[in-house]
Amino acid sequence: MKVLITGANGFIGQALFQALQGNNIAVRASVRDATTSHLACSSQSEVMAIGDIGPKTDWSRSLTGVSCVVHCAARTHVMHETEADTLTAYRGVNVDGTRCLAEQSARSGVKRLVFLSSIHVNGMATDEVGCFAYDDTPQPHESYAVSKWEAEQVLLEVVEKTGLEVVIVRPPLVYGPGVKGNFLRLLQLVGRGIWLPLGAVRNQRSLVGLDNLIDVLVRCIDHPNAPGSIFLVSDGHDISTPALIQALARAMNKPARLLPVPLWMMRLAGRVTGKSNELKRLTGSLRVDINHTRETLCWSPPVSVDEGLKKTVEWYKSTC
Repeated sequence: MKVLITGANGFIGQALFQALQGNNIAVRASVRDATTSHLACSSQSEVMAIGDIGPKTDWSRSLTGVSCVVHCAARTHVMHETEADTLTAYRGVNVDGTRCLAEQSARSGVKRLVFLSSIHVNGMATDEVGCFAYDDTPQPHESYAVSKWEAEQVLLEVVEKTGLEVVIVRPPLVYGPGVKGNFLRLLQLVGRGIWLPLGAVRNQRSLVGLDNLIDVLVRCIDHPNAPGSIFLVSDGHDISTPALIQALARAMNKPARLLPVPLWMMRLAGRVTGKSNELKRLTGSLRVDINHTRETLCWSPPVSVDEGLKKTVEWYKSTC
């Protein structure tokens, strides 16, 4: 078996590349530019440049001899977006690029494609007691989530035409060594001892540690029950934002500085500063039900939330 990982220079792609090498699985890493790759190869692995991903990408060399593709590459959230039409920009990579890869994979004799989607296909939030499930009616809102949902539909079309096996994995927020974005900013704020106005938040959020997500992706590569399924994944233990901050502070041996600011004041501040969406992610709930994943794949999260957060903090401290 040989596995192709797209987006292998990314946060998740790098970890998957290392995990497959550790399991003595032959793996090919697809990256935009091989000169910027820091992947360490073994005798059973290689790195191949593919350039930009879109409707005209030539995957033929990368797919030679491959039996499974794990498609991690995507246009993700852009902090300082310059595109006027964001949905079109996302579609070019995430929808058209995925169709191109899937069709060429089927023609090249690839048996299975594992697609890394997003829980935001289900929606942006749940209440404190509700959960997203694998068979919920999708309700994507933002351009990124819409493009991921459309990519899933494209894959199902390819399945109907070619018989390619497709597995869809929808993770919530992923954290772990190398994390970026909002989680890294939270690490920085806690590490600096900044007072955070989140003490009155009473939410519940599902997170997934990088090790747990990689464990599911590896299992999906050859598990006989995986094709045709949508898998939601998490650490199996939901956590509030204040509890998350307290856990990070404990791991850093620092005090958790939380101010009990009323939510209505925070929402007003979010509207004034243009940070309403970021605030919703910190104060709202988003819970996922992973029972289908547990039962179908005979899987349980191998790493606890506390272990995953401790490992992330150790990485963060090593970079400071």
